[in-house]
Amino acid sequence: MAADRTTGLEFVTRSEVIAPNGMVATSHPLATQIGLEMLKKGGNAVDAAIAANAALGLMEPTSNGIGGDLFAIVWDVGSGKLHGLNASGRSPRSLSVDTLLAQNHRRIPKRGPLPVTVPGAVDGWFELLEKFGSMTMCDLLKPTIAYARSGFPVTEVIAHEWGHEAAELACWPDFTDQMTLAGRAPSAGDTWTNHNLASSLEMIAESGREFFYHGQIAQAIANHVQVQGGFLGIDDLASHQGEWVEPVSASYRGYDVWELPPNGQGIAVLQMLNLLEPHDISAMGPGSPQYLHLLIEAKKLAFEDRARFYADPAFGDLPVEALISREYASERGSLIDPGSAARQVPHGDPAALRGGDTIYLTTADREGNMVSLIQSNFRGMGSGMTPPGLGFVLQNRGELFSLDRNHPNCLEPGKRPFHTIIPGFITRDGAPWLSFGVMGGDMQPQGQVQIVVNLIDFGMNLQAAGDAPRINHTGSSSPTDDVMTDGGTVNMETGFDQSAVEQLRQLGHRIGTQEGIYGGYQAIAKNPRTGAYHGASESRKDGQAAGY
Repeated sequence: MAADRTTGLEFVTRSEVIAPNGMVATSHPLATQIGLEMLKKGGNAVDAAIAANAALGLMEPTSNGIGGDLFAIVWDVGSGKLHGLNASGRSPRSLSVDTLLAQNHRRIPKRGPLPVTVPGAVDGWFELLEKFGSMTMCDLLKPTIAYARSGFPVTEVIAHEWGHEAAELACWPDFTDQMTLAGRAPSAGDTWTNHNLASSLEMIAESGREFFYHGQIAQAIANHVQVQGGFLGIDDLASHQGEWVEPVSASYRGYDVWELPPNGQGIAVLQMLNLLEPHDISAMGPGSPQYLHLLIEAKKLAFEDRARFYADPAFGDLPVEALISREYASERGSLIDPGSAARQVPHGDPAALRGGDTIYLTTADREGNMVSLIQSNFRGMGSGMTPPGLGFVLQNRGELFSLDRNHPNCLEPGKRPFHTIIPGFITRDGAPWLSFGVMGGDMQPQGQVQIVVNLIDFGMNLQAAGDAPRINHTGSSSPTDDVMTDGGTVNMETGFDQSAVEQLRQLGHRIGTQEGIYGGYQAIAKNPRTGAYHGASESRKDGQAAGY
Protein backbone atom coordinates (compact mmCIF):
# COMPACT_ATOMS: atom_id res chain seq x y z
CA MET A 1 0.00 0.00 0.00
CA ALA A 2 1.34 3.42 -0.93
CA ALA A 3 1.74 6.06 1.76
CA ASP A 4 -0.54 9.08 1.78
CA ARG A 5 1.26 11.87 -0.05
CA THR A 6 0.86 14.47 2.74
CA THR A 7 0.96 12.45 5.97
CA GLY A 8 3.30 9.65 4.89
CA LEU A 9 0.95 7.12 6.54
CA GLU A 10 -0.31 4.12 4.60
CA PHE A 11 -3.70 3.88 6.30
CA VAL A 12 -4.98 7.42 5.63
CA THR A 13 -8.02 7.38 3.34
CA ARG A 14 -8.36 11.09 2.54
CA SER A 15 -7.48 14.58 3.73
CA GLU A 16 -9.23 16.53 6.44
CA VAL A 17 -12.20 18.71 5.50
CA ILE A 18 -11.52 22.37 6.37
CA ALA A 19 -14.09 25.18 6.31
CA PRO A 20 -14.44 28.65 7.86
CA ASN A 21 -18.11 29.00 8.83
CA GLY A 22 -19.43 25.68 10.05
CA MET A 23 -19.03 21.92 9.95
CA VAL A 24 -21.17 18.79 10.26
CA ALA A 25 -19.83 15.23 10.52
CA THR A 26 -22.17 12.23 10.64
CA SER A 27 -22.22 8.58 9.61
CA HIS A 28 -24.48 9.26 6.58
CA PRO A 29 -23.81 11.83 3.82
CA LEU A 30 -27.47 12.85 3.49
CA ALA A 31 -27.73 13.46 7.23
CA THR A 32 -24.59 15.57 7.04
CA GLN A 33 -26.13 17.63 4.25
CA ILE A 34 -29.33 18.13 6.25
CA GLY A 35 -27.33 19.41 9.21
CA LEU A 36 -25.35 21.69 6.92
CA GLU A 37 -28.60 23.00 5.42
CA MET A 38 -29.71 24.12 8.90
CA LEU A 39 -26.46 26.02 9.38
CA LYS A 40 -26.79 27.72 6.01
CA LYS A 41 -30.34 28.78 6.88
CA GLY A 42 -29.06 30.58 9.98
CA GLY A 43 -29.47 27.80 12.49
CA ASN A 44 -26.81 27.02 15.06
CA ALA A 45 -24.87 23.88 15.94
CA VAL A 46 -27.67 22.54 18.15
CA ASP A 47 -30.26 23.00 15.41
CA ALA A 48 -27.98 21.18 12.97
CA ALA A 49 -27.38 18.34 15.43
CA ILE A 50 -31.10 17.72 16.02
CA ALA A 51 -31.89 17.79 12.30
CA ALA A 52 -29.01 15.43 11.48
CA ASN A 53 -29.95 13.05 14.29
CA ALA A 54 -33.53 12.88 13.04
CA ALA A 55 -32.25 12.04 9.56
CA LEU A 56 -30.01 9.29 10.92
CA GLY A 57 -32.97 7.68 12.68
CA LEU A 58 -34.57 7.28 9.26
CA MET A 59 -31.46 6.56 7.20
CA GLU A 60 -29.49 4.41 9.66
CA PRO A 61 -32.16 2.58 11.69
CA THR A 62 -29.64 -0.21 12.21
CA SER A 63 -28.01 1.96 14.87
CA ASN A 64 -30.42 4.58 16.19
CA GLY A 65 -33.86 6.14 16.11
CA ILE A 66 -36.51 7.79 18.24
CA GLY A 67 -37.00 4.52 20.10
CA GLY A 68 -33.56 5.00 21.70
CA ASP A 69 -31.61 7.24 24.06
CA LEU A 70 -29.37 10.27 23.60
CA PHE A 71 -26.41 11.95 25.29
CA ALA A 72 -24.80 15.23 24.28
CA ILE A 73 -22.06 17.67 25.25
CA VAL A 74 -22.58 21.26 24.06
CA TRP A 75 -19.94 24.00 23.94
CA ASP A 76 -21.97 27.18 24.35
CA VAL A 77 -20.21 30.38 23.31
CA GLY A 78 -22.59 32.52 25.35
CA SER A 79 -21.65 30.95 28.67
CA GLY A 80 -18.15 29.96 27.60
CA LYS A 81 -18.52 26.46 29.06
CA LEU A 82 -19.57 22.90 28.36
CA HIS A 83 -23.04 21.60 29.16
CA GLY A 84 -23.93 17.92 29.40
CA LEU A 85 -27.27 16.30 28.63
CA ASN A 86 -28.20 12.82 29.85
CA ALA A 87 -31.36 11.95 27.91
CA SER A 88 -31.43 8.26 28.79
CA GLY A 89 -34.63 6.55 29.83
CA ARG A 90 -35.53 4.58 32.92
CA SER A 91 -36.78 1.08 33.58
CA PRO A 92 -40.50 0.34 33.98
CA ARG A 93 -41.72 1.08 37.50
CA SER A 94 -43.66 -2.16 37.57
CA LEU A 95 -40.64 -4.35 36.77
CA SER A 96 -38.42 -5.77 39.53
CA VAL A 97 -35.71 -8.36 39.99
CA ASP A 98 -38.23 -10.57 41.79
CA THR A 99 -40.48 -10.59 38.73
CA LEU A 100 -37.69 -11.69 36.40
CA LEU A 101 -36.28 -14.29 38.77
CA ALA A 102 -39.79 -15.71 39.19
CA GLN A 103 -39.85 -16.13 35.40
CA ASN A 104 -36.58 -18.11 35.67
CA HIS A 105 -34.43 -15.40 34.07
CA ARG A 106 -30.82 -15.31 35.22
CA ARG A 107 -30.12 -12.26 33.12
CA ILE A 108 -32.30 -9.85 31.17
CA PRO A 109 -32.95 -11.09 27.60
CA LYS A 110 -31.21 -9.37 24.70
CA ARG A 111 -34.37 -8.87 22.63
CA GLY A 112 -38.09 -8.74 23.13
CA PRO A 113 -40.25 -6.73 25.56
CA LEU A 114 -38.33 -7.23 28.81
CA PRO A 115 -35.22 -5.09 28.06
CA VAL A 116 -37.29 -2.11 26.81
CA THR A 117 -36.70 1.12 28.74
CA VAL A 118 -38.24 4.56 28.17
CA PRO A 119 -36.86 6.06 24.92
CA GLY A 120 -35.24 9.39 25.79
CA ALA A 121 -34.13 10.75 22.41
CA VAL A 122 -37.19 12.86 21.59
CA ASP A 123 -37.13 14.48 25.01
CA GLY A 124 -33.42 15.09 24.42
CA TRP A 125 -34.18 16.96 21.19
CA PHE A 126 -36.61 19.26 22.97
CA GLU A 127 -34.23 19.81 25.89
CA LEU A 128 -31.47 20.82 23.48
CA LEU A 129 -33.78 23.00 21.42
CA GLU A 130 -35.29 24.85 24.38
CA LYS A 131 -31.93 25.55 26.00
CA PHE A 132 -29.75 26.35 23.00
CA GLY A 133 -31.63 26.05 19.70
CA SER A 134 -32.84 28.86 17.45
CA MET A 135 -35.18 27.16 14.94
CA THR A 136 -38.52 25.37 15.29
CA MET A 137 -38.89 21.62 15.53
CA CYS A 138 -41.04 21.77 12.39
CA ASP A 139 -38.10 23.29 10.48
CA LEU A 140 -35.64 20.75 11.88
CA LEU A 141 -37.72 17.66 11.10
CA LYS A 142 -39.02 18.79 7.71
CA PRO A 143 -36.11 17.40 5.59
CA THR A 144 -36.28 13.97 7.25
CA ILE A 145 -40.05 13.82 6.84
CA ALA A 146 -39.61 14.58 3.14
CA TYR A 147 -37.03 11.80 2.70
CA ALA A 148 -39.25 9.38 4.65
CA ARG A 149 -42.11 10.10 2.23
CA SER A 150 -40.22 10.23 -1.06
CA GLY A 151 -37.45 7.74 -0.28
CA PHE A 152 -33.66 7.62 -0.48
CA PRO A 153 -31.08 5.02 -1.57
CA VAL A 154 -29.68 2.83 1.23
CA THR A 155 -25.88 2.96 1.60
CA GLU A 156 -23.52 -0.02 1.69
CA VAL A 157 -22.51 -0.39 5.34
CA ILE A 158 -26.07 0.20 6.54
CA ALA A 159 -27.47 -2.32 4.04
CA HIS A 160 -25.01 -4.93 5.30
CA GLU A 161 -26.01 -4.38 8.93
CA TRP A 162 -29.72 -4.30 8.04
CA GLY A 163 -29.49 -7.80 6.61
CA HIS A 164 -28.27 -9.23 9.91
CA GLU A 165 -30.84 -7.34 11.97
CA ALA A 166 -33.80 -8.17 9.76
CA ALA A 167 -33.09 -11.89 10.03
CA GLU A 168 -32.77 -11.80 13.83
CA LEU A 169 -35.78 -9.60 14.54
CA ALA A 170 -38.24 -11.11 12.05
CA CYS A 171 -39.83 -13.16 14.83
CA TRP A 172 -41.28 -10.07 16.53
CA PRO A 173 -44.73 -8.80 15.45
CA ASP A 174 -44.85 -5.75 13.16
CA PHE A 175 -41.07 -5.58 12.68
CA THR A 176 -41.04 -7.18 9.24
CA ASP A 177 -44.05 -5.19 8.06
CA GLN A 178 -42.50 -1.85 9.00
CA MET A 179 -38.74 -2.34 8.73
CA THR A 180 -38.21 -4.47 5.61
CA LEU A 181 -39.02 -4.43 1.89
CA ALA A 182 -41.62 -7.17 1.55
CA GLY A 183 -39.79 -9.34 4.05
CA ARG A 184 -36.19 -8.65 3.11
CA ALA A 185 -33.69 -6.04 4.20
CA PRO A 186 -32.97 -3.39 1.58
CA SER A 187 -29.79 -3.90 -0.42
CA ALA A 188 -27.30 -1.16 -1.18
CA GLY A 189 -28.91 1.25 -3.62
CA ASP A 190 -32.49 0.17 -2.91
CA THR A 191 -34.91 3.01 -2.19
CA TRP A 192 -36.26 3.05 1.36
CA THR A 193 -39.37 4.92 2.47
CA ASN A 194 -40.94 4.98 5.93
CA HIS A 195 -44.36 6.62 5.83
CA ASN A 196 -45.17 5.56 9.39
CA LEU A 197 -42.07 7.31 10.72
CA ALA A 198 -42.91 10.37 8.63
CA SER A 199 -46.31 10.54 10.32
CA SER A 200 -44.76 10.13 13.77
CA LEU A 201 -42.27 12.91 13.12
CA GLU A 202 -45.00 15.17 11.76
CA MET A 203 -46.99 14.80 14.95
CA ILE A 204 -43.91 15.39 17.10
CA ALA A 205 -43.11 18.53 15.10
CA GLU A 206 -46.65 19.86 15.36
CA SER A 207 -47.62 18.78 18.90
CA GLY A 208 -44.28 18.65 20.72
CA ARG A 209 -42.80 16.17 23.17
CA GLU A 210 -46.20 15.75 24.85
CA PHE A 211 -47.47 13.79 21.85
CA PHE A 212 -44.61 11.31 22.24
CA TYR A 213 -44.65 10.91 26.03
CA HIS A 214 -48.32 11.51 26.86
CA GLY A 215 -50.31 11.16 23.66
CA GLN A 216 -50.97 8.73 20.87
CA ILE A 217 -47.38 7.55 20.43
CA ALA A 218 -46.98 6.86 24.16
CA GLN A 219 -50.18 4.82 24.20
CA ALA A 220 -49.13 2.82 21.13
CA ILE A 221 -45.70 2.07 22.68
CA ALA A 222 -47.13 0.96 26.02
CA ASN A 223 -49.86 -1.17 24.45
CA HIS A 224 -47.45 -2.95 22.11
CA VAL A 225 -44.87 -3.73 24.78
CA GLN A 226 -47.45 -5.02 27.25
CA VAL A 227 -49.22 -7.19 24.67
CA GLN A 228 -45.85 -8.88 24.07
CA GLY A 229 -45.42 -9.54 27.80
CA GLY A 230 -43.41 -6.46 28.77
CA PHE A 231 -43.89 -3.94 31.55
CA LEU A 232 -43.33 -0.47 30.08
CA GLY A 233 -46.44 1.59 30.77
CA ILE A 234 -47.95 4.93 29.85
CA ASP A 235 -47.01 6.31 33.28
CA ASP A 236 -43.35 5.43 32.68
CA LEU A 237 -43.36 7.47 29.49
CA ALA A 238 -45.33 10.37 30.99
CA SER A 239 -42.93 10.74 33.92
CA HIS A 240 -39.77 10.76 31.81
CA GLN A 241 -37.45 13.76 32.00
CA GLY A 242 -33.90 14.19 30.73
CA GLU A 243 -31.24 15.68 32.96
CA TRP A 244 -28.64 18.40 32.45
CA VAL A 245 -25.41 17.28 34.10
CA GLU A 246 -21.93 18.69 34.64
CA PRO A 247 -19.30 17.06 32.40
CA VAL A 248 -16.20 15.75 34.18
CA SER A 249 -12.62 15.89 32.94
CA ALA A 250 -9.07 14.69 33.26
CA SER A 251 -5.99 16.50 32.01
CA TYR A 252 -3.87 14.65 29.46
CA ARG A 253 -0.60 16.33 28.48
CA GLY A 254 -2.11 19.81 28.81
CA TYR A 255 -5.43 18.97 27.16
CA ASP A 256 -8.65 18.62 29.18
CA VAL A 257 -10.64 15.60 28.04
CA TRP A 258 -14.34 15.80 28.95
CA GLU A 259 -16.93 13.07 29.39
CA LEU A 260 -20.35 12.72 31.00
CA PRO A 261 -20.59 11.03 34.41
CA PRO A 262 -22.37 7.67 34.89
CA ASN A 263 -24.79 6.05 34.18
CA GLY A 264 -22.61 6.10 31.04
CA GLN A 265 -19.11 4.68 30.66
CA GLY A 266 -17.39 7.92 29.68
CA ILE A 267 -15.18 8.12 32.76
CA ALA A 268 -13.49 4.89 31.62
CA VAL A 269 -11.80 7.08 28.99
CA LEU A 270 -10.49 9.37 31.72
CA GLN A 271 -9.32 6.46 33.85
CA MET A 272 -7.42 4.95 30.93
CA LEU A 273 -5.78 8.25 30.00
CA ASN A 274 -4.70 8.80 33.61
CA LEU A 275 -3.02 5.38 33.52
CA LEU A 276 -1.28 6.14 30.20
CA GLU A 277 -0.04 9.67 30.93
CA PRO A 278 3.02 8.77 33.08
CA HIS A 279 4.47 6.82 30.15
CA ASP A 280 6.40 8.23 27.18
CA ILE A 281 4.01 6.90 24.58
CA SER A 282 5.25 9.12 21.76
CA ALA A 283 8.67 7.46 22.06
CA MET A 284 7.07 4.01 21.78
CA GLY A 285 5.50 4.84 18.42
CA PRO A 286 2.07 4.03 16.93
CA GLY A 287 1.38 0.32 16.58
CA SER A 288 4.34 -0.65 18.76
CA PRO A 289 3.92 -3.68 21.05
CA GLN A 290 5.01 -1.57 24.03
CA TYR A 291 2.22 0.97 23.48
CA LEU A 292 -0.42 -1.64 22.63
CA HIS A 293 0.44 -3.72 25.71
CA LEU A 294 0.16 -0.65 27.94
CA LEU A 295 -3.15 0.33 26.32
CA ILE A 296 -4.62 -3.15 26.78
CA GLU A 297 -3.55 -3.40 30.42
CA ALA A 298 -4.93 0.09 31.19
CA LYS A 299 -8.22 -0.92 29.58
CA LYS A 300 -8.43 -4.05 31.74
CA LEU A 301 -8.01 -2.00 34.92
CA ALA A 302 -10.52 0.67 33.94
CA PHE A 303 -13.11 -1.88 32.83
CA GLU A 304 -12.94 -3.77 36.13
CA ASP A 305 -13.91 -0.53 37.86
CA ARG A 306 -16.54 0.04 35.20
CA ALA A 307 -18.07 -3.34 36.00
CA ARG A 308 -18.06 -2.68 39.74
CA PHE A 309 -19.00 0.99 40.13
CA TYR A 310 -20.71 2.51 37.06
CA ALA A 311 -24.49 2.85 37.50
CA ASP A 312 -27.32 5.36 37.89
CA PRO A 313 -26.05 7.90 40.46
CA ALA A 314 -29.63 8.53 41.62
CA PHE A 315 -29.55 5.06 43.22
CA GLY A 316 -26.21 5.19 45.00
CA ASP A 317 -23.16 7.24 45.90
CA LEU A 318 -20.73 6.75 43.01
CA PRO A 319 -17.07 7.66 43.65
CA VAL A 320 -16.61 9.51 40.34
CA GLU A 321 -14.05 12.08 41.55
CA ALA A 322 -11.94 9.39 43.16
CA LEU A 323 -12.09 7.11 40.13
CA ILE A 324 -10.76 9.82 37.78
CA SER A 325 -8.15 11.19 40.18
CA ARG A 326 -4.39 11.08 39.56
CA GLU A 327 -3.82 9.51 42.97
CA TYR A 328 -6.09 6.61 42.17
CA ALA A 329 -4.48 6.14 38.75
CA SER A 330 -1.04 6.03 40.39
CA GLU A 331 -2.21 3.30 42.72
CA ARG A 332 -3.88 1.26 39.99
CA GLY A 333 -1.07 1.80 37.49
CA SER A 334 1.31 -0.09 39.74
CA LEU A 335 -0.58 -3.26 38.78
CA ILE A 336 0.55 -3.03 35.16
CA ASP A 337 3.40 -5.43 34.41
CA PRO A 338 5.33 -4.22 31.32
CA GLY A 339 6.47 -7.76 30.64
CA SER A 340 3.30 -9.78 31.03
CA ALA A 341 -0.39 -9.67 30.18
CA ALA A 342 -2.71 -9.88 33.19
CA ARG A 343 -5.08 -12.83 33.15
CA GLN A 344 -7.30 -11.39 35.85
CA VAL A 345 -7.28 -8.03 37.65
CA PRO A 346 -9.27 -6.83 40.67
CA HIS A 347 -11.49 -3.79 40.67
CA GLY A 348 -10.10 -0.95 42.72
CA ASP A 349 -11.22 0.63 45.98
CA PRO A 350 -11.60 4.35 45.22
CA ALA A 351 -13.24 4.89 48.62
CA ALA A 352 -9.88 4.22 50.20
CA LEU A 353 -8.64 7.49 48.69
CA ARG A 354 -11.33 9.43 50.60
CA GLY A 355 -10.74 8.11 53.92
CA GLY A 356 -15.83 3.24 46.90
CA ASP A 357 -24.52 0.01 18.06
CA THR A 358 -24.87 3.59 17.75
CA ILE A 359 -24.50 6.78 15.77
CA TYR A 360 -22.21 9.63 16.63
CA LEU A 361 -22.41 13.09 15.09
CA THR A 362 -20.82 16.44 15.71
CA THR A 363 -21.63 19.95 14.53
CA ALA A 364 -20.09 23.42 14.76
CA ASP A 365 -21.39 26.84 13.71
CA ARG A 366 -20.13 30.27 12.69
CA GLU A 367 -20.38 31.67 16.24
CA GLY A 368 -18.22 28.89 17.69
CA ASN A 369 -20.87 26.66 19.29
CA MET A 370 -20.10 22.94 19.03
CA VAL A 371 -22.14 19.82 19.73
CA SER A 372 -20.96 16.28 20.47
CA LEU A 373 -24.00 13.98 20.26
CA ILE A 374 -24.43 10.23 20.42
CA GLN A 375 -27.65 8.25 20.02
CA SER A 376 -28.49 4.57 19.92
CA ASN A 377 -31.01 1.75 20.13
CA PHE A 378 -28.42 -0.79 21.40
CA ARG A 379 -27.69 -4.07 19.60
CA GLY A 380 -28.32 -2.56 16.20
CA MET A 381 -32.05 -2.15 15.69
CA GLY A 382 -32.87 -2.69 19.35
CA SER A 383 -35.42 -4.91 21.05
CA GLY A 384 -37.47 -5.85 17.98
CA MET A 385 -40.51 -4.20 19.57
CA THR A 386 -41.97 -2.17 16.67
CA PRO A 387 -45.26 -0.54 17.70
CA PRO A 388 -47.83 -0.67 14.85
CA GLY A 389 -48.00 2.42 12.70
CA LEU A 390 -45.06 4.30 14.26
CA GLY A 391 -42.15 3.32 12.00
CA PHE A 392 -39.42 2.79 14.59
CA VAL A 393 -38.04 0.08 16.89
CA LEU A 394 -37.76 0.45 20.66
CA GLN A 395 -34.38 0.15 22.35
CA ASN A 396 -33.26 -2.74 24.56
CA ARG A 397 -31.01 -0.85 26.98
CA GLY A 398 -32.51 -2.67 29.94
CA GLU A 399 -30.43 -5.69 28.95
CA LEU A 400 -27.50 -3.95 30.60
CA PHE A 401 -28.99 -4.15 34.10
CA SER A 402 -27.62 -6.75 36.47
CA LEU A 403 -29.93 -9.08 38.40
CA ASP A 404 -27.47 -9.29 41.29
CA ARG A 405 -29.16 -7.43 44.17
CA ASN A 406 -25.78 -6.39 45.58
CA HIS A 407 -24.57 -4.78 42.34
CA PRO A 408 -24.85 -0.98 41.91
CA ASN A 409 -26.26 -1.60 38.43
CA CYS A 410 -28.95 -3.99 39.65
CA LEU A 411 -32.38 -3.52 38.08
CA GLU A 412 -34.71 -1.37 40.15
CA PRO A 413 -38.01 0.30 39.21
CA GLY A 414 -37.52 3.67 37.53
CA LYS A 415 -33.73 3.31 37.26
CA ARG A 416 -31.45 4.18 34.35
CA PRO A 417 -29.32 1.24 33.16
CA PHE A 418 -25.59 1.31 32.68
CA HIS A 419 -25.05 2.92 29.27
CA THR A 420 -22.33 2.39 26.67
CA ILE A 421 -22.83 5.48 24.47
CA ILE A 422 -20.51 8.40 25.25
CA PRO A 423 -19.91 11.75 23.52
CA GLY A 424 -16.42 13.19 23.94
CA PHE A 425 -14.96 16.70 23.98
CA ILE A 426 -11.50 18.21 24.49
CA THR A 427 -10.61 21.75 25.51
CA ARG A 428 -7.22 23.42 25.76
CA ASP A 429 -6.53 26.46 27.93
CA GLY A 430 -10.27 26.75 28.50
CA ALA A 431 -11.10 26.97 24.78
CA PRO A 432 -12.88 24.36 22.65
CA TRP A 433 -10.53 22.20 20.59
CA LEU A 434 -12.18 18.92 19.63
CA SER A 435 -15.68 17.44 19.53
CA PHE A 436 -15.43 13.72 18.82
CA GLY A 437 -16.80 10.25 19.40
CA VAL A 438 -16.33 6.61 18.48
CA MET A 439 -19.37 4.33 18.16
CA GLY A 440 -19.60 0.70 19.11
CA GLY A 441 -20.55 -0.57 22.59
CA ASP A 442 -17.54 -1.57 24.71
CA MET A 443 -15.29 -0.31 21.91
CA GLN A 444 -16.19 3.29 22.65
CA PRO A 445 -13.83 4.07 25.57
CA GLN A 446 -11.03 2.10 23.90
CA GLY A 447 -11.65 3.90 20.62
CA GLN A 448 -11.74 7.35 22.16
CA VAL A 449 -8.45 6.72 23.98
CA GLN A 450 -6.80 5.55 20.76
CA ILE A 451 -8.00 8.71 19.01
CA VAL A 452 -6.65 10.95 21.78
CA VAL A 453 -3.28 9.19 21.74
CA ASN A 454 -3.08 9.34 17.94
CA LEU A 455 -3.72 13.08 18.00
CA ILE A 456 -1.70 14.17 21.01
CA ASP A 457 1.10 11.63 21.39
CA PHE A 458 1.62 10.66 17.75
CA GLY A 459 0.77 14.00 16.15
CA MET A 460 -1.67 12.65 13.57
CA ASN A 461 -4.18 14.94 11.91
CA LEU A 462 -7.90 14.52 12.49
CA GLN A 463 -8.49 12.16 9.58
CA ALA A 464 -5.41 10.04 10.16
CA ALA A 465 -6.25 9.63 13.85
CA GLY A 466 -9.52 7.94 12.87
CA ASP A 467 -8.20 5.94 9.93
CA ALA A 468 -5.36 4.37 11.93
CA PRO A 469 -5.86 0.65 12.65
CA ARG A 470 -7.40 -0.07 16.05
CA ILE A 471 -7.46 -2.80 18.62
CA ASN A 472 -10.53 -3.94 20.55
CA HIS A 473 -9.92 -5.89 23.76
CA THR A 474 -12.89 -8.05 24.72
CA GLY A 475 -13.56 -10.25 27.72
CA SER A 476 -13.33 -7.78 30.60
CA SER A 477 -15.83 -8.01 33.43
CA SER A 478 -19.15 -6.39 32.57
CA PRO A 479 -21.81 -4.50 34.55
CA THR A 480 -24.13 -7.50 33.98
CA ASP A 481 -21.88 -9.80 36.05
CA ASP A 482 -19.67 -11.49 33.45
CA VAL A 483 -16.15 -11.75 34.91
CA MET A 484 -12.74 -11.74 33.20
CA THR A 485 -10.84 -14.86 34.19
CA ASP A 486 -8.45 -15.52 31.29
CA GLY A 487 -7.16 -12.13 30.23
CA GLY A 488 -9.67 -11.65 27.44
CA THR A 489 -8.92 -11.41 23.73
CA VAL A 490 -7.15 -8.71 21.71
CA ASN A 491 -8.81 -8.24 18.31
CA MET A 492 -6.68 -6.30 15.83
CA GLU A 493 -7.58 -4.68 12.53
CA THR A 494 -5.44 -5.17 9.48
CA GLY A 495 -2.57 -2.71 9.29
CA PHE A 496 -0.54 -3.68 12.35
CA ASP A 497 2.98 -4.99 11.81
CA GLN A 498 3.09 -8.76 12.18
CA SER A 499 6.13 -8.57 14.44
CA ALA A 500 4.15 -6.43 16.89
CA VAL A 501 1.36 -9.02 16.89
CA GLU A 502 3.85 -11.78 17.66
CA GLN A 503 5.43 -9.77 20.48
CA LEU A 504 1.99 -9.27 22.04
CA ARG A 505 1.51 -13.04 21.94
CA GLN A 506 4.86 -13.49 23.67
CA LEU A 507 3.68 -11.13 26.42
CA GLY A 508 0.75 -13.46 27.03
CA HIS A 509 -2.04 -11.79 25.06
CA ARG A 510 -4.54 -13.94 23.24
CA ILE A 511 -4.89 -12.54 19.71
CA GLY A 512 -8.30 -12.91 18.08
CA THR A 513 -9.48 -12.52 14.53
CA GLN A 514 -9.47 -9.33 12.51
CA GLU A 515 -13.27 -9.41 12.44
CA GLY A 516 -15.21 -7.49 15.04
CA ILE A 517 -16.37 -4.04 16.07
CA TYR A 518 -13.78 -1.28 15.78
CA GLY A 519 -16.12 1.67 16.00
CA GLY A 520 -17.15 4.52 13.77
CA TYR A 521 -15.58 7.92 14.27
CA GLN A 522 -16.51 11.51 13.54
CA ALA A 523 -14.73 14.63 14.74
CA ILE A 524 -14.59 18.39 14.38
CA ALA A 525 -11.62 20.40 15.62
CA LYS A 526 -11.38 24.16 15.92
CA ASN A 527 -7.98 25.40 14.75
CA PRO A 528 -6.74 27.75 17.52
CA ARG A 529 -4.48 29.62 15.09
CA THR A 530 -6.87 30.23 12.19
CA GLY A 531 -10.29 29.74 13.73
CA ALA A 532 -11.25 27.37 10.90
CA TYR A 533 -12.95 24.05 11.49
CA HIS A 534 -11.30 20.76 10.55
CA GLY A 535 -13.59 17.77 10.08
CA ALA A 536 -13.13 14.03 9.69
CA SER A 537 -15.32 10.96 9.09
CA GLU A 538 -13.66 7.61 8.79
CA SER A 539 -13.96 4.87 6.20
CA ARG A 540 -15.53 2.26 8.52
CA LYS A 541 -18.92 3.91 8.05
CA ASP A 542 -20.82 5.47 5.16
CA GLY A 543 -20.35 8.94 6.63
CA GLN A 544 -19.18 12.36 5.59
CA ALA A 545 -17.73 15.49 7.11
CA ALA A 546 -18.70 18.67 5.26
CA GLY A 547 -18.41 22.39 5.90
CA TYR A 548 -19.17 25.73 4.33
